[in-house]
Amino acid sequence: MTAVYWVVAALLAAFYLYGGVLKLVRSRERLRPMMGWVDDMPMAAVRALGAAEVAGAAGLVLPPLTGIAPWLALAAAAGFTVLQAGAIRVHLARGDRRIALNIVLVLASAAAVATATTWL
Repeated sequence: MTAVYWVVAALLAAFYLYGGVLKLVRSRERLRPMMGWVDDMPMAAVRALGAAEVAGAAGLVLPPLTGIAPWLALAAAAGFTVLQAGAIRVHLARGDRRIALNIVLVLASAAAVATATTWL
């Protein structure tokens, strides 16, 4: 179970770290080609989402590595599951049916939740 967690957590952390940093530093115009939904959100919300993604990426990796509050890995994985469920809702509400990546991310974060119970 631990090996499965580390593989899934590493992939999720890399994905969310990349996406989170982009949301933190890029303008709406530079985000729009990849993330059309940014037009429907205030930039403060986009930035907050980016900060949450960066914090969650750290939460997947750092607590189990350091042994300090390793239960935070479970919380981060659960947070990403909820985040992607919300993302699917936003995409569908906008008429965007391209949610395959979001479904994969929900499943991956749910797998991280299941395997992060190692540290409880």
